[in-house]
Amino acid sequence: MSTYSVTSNIPEVEAYRRLRVKAGLSPKSERAAEKGLANTLYAVTIYEEDHLIAMGRVIGDGGCFLQIVDIAVHPQFQGKGLGKQVMSQLMTYVDEIAEIGTNVSLMADVPADHLYLKFGFEYAAPRSLGMWKTYK
Repeated sequence: MSTYSVTSNIPEVEAYRRLRVKAGLSPKSERAAEKGLANTLYAVTIYEEDHLIAMGRVIGDGGCFLQIVDIAVHPQFQGKGLGKQVMSQLMTYVDEIAEIGTNVSLMADVPADHLYLKFGFEYAAPRSLGMWKTYK
């Protein structure tokens, strides 16, 4: 049986980039990852030995807007509750800092949307639609 270590450390750039791709998220350049990780408000990382196997971050302005990003679990470790553990710790942080009127958002990939519903997130449509633009 594996033993996991859970931290609130921001992941190393290369480990972050590797896990994103392994988990099926879009790849990020080294420069983008360096900039993004440096602006993390809070992170949760789970390691098996020294291998990053799950992560998530909170970004935003710390008052009006917070966003949950980078929820990723290595495929070999999916279905073991690690995503739920990451979200639980991220939401504990959010609950501690959120003010009345703070907007907390995330972009949910299907079927992970069912996990986020358990944490009180709601679908924005039809009132709002998620939109994005990716630079290439």
